[in-house]
Amino acid sequence: MRIAARSLTRLLAPLLALALAACAPAPIYKSSAAQITATPMQVAQTPERFAGGEVIWGGRIVQVSNFADHSEIEMLGYPLDGSQRPRASDAGAGRFVAVMHGYVEPLDYPAGALMTISGKLDGSRAGKVGEADYVFPLVDVAQSHVWTPSELSEGRNNVHFGLGVGIGIH
Repeated sequence: MRIAARSLTRLLAPLLALALAACAPAPIYKSSAAQITATPMQVAQTPERFAGGEVIWGGRIVQVSNFADHSEIEMLGYPLDGSQRPRASDAGAGRFVAVMHGYVEPLDYPAGALMTISGKLDGSRAGKVGEADYVFPLVDVAQSHVWTPSELSEGRNNVHFGLGVGIGIH
């Protein structure tokens, strides 16, 4: 009986893993050979080294600033998962500025929302985070996507195991 249970477990474990992986959404942007894998923090240290490189970055929106001919979205970068969703539970990877052509409605890009962008690095700018000096990489945005709560949870493993005690009051 034990041998049959082990055989069944060996057969079902890979199938279960495959089924869970198949539920994850596909990446939203196509990667290219020219894509840079450096983090915003790494690019900020030597922006000239990465000039003109393509990136797919994501993070949490800090603020939106509108100007006469473009808008800028300051973001705190996070690593991306396989579907290019920002993993906000990980450590931040540095700040950057997403430069978007034309006017951006701040209500469509609310502070605190998670967003993924694709675009080309276009230099850097010195600025401040609070009282601290900071170098912000600038990304000329080709595409952007603000994630909804349902999109962020889509394809996640919602099965949890644990031990506990529950108390019910009637």
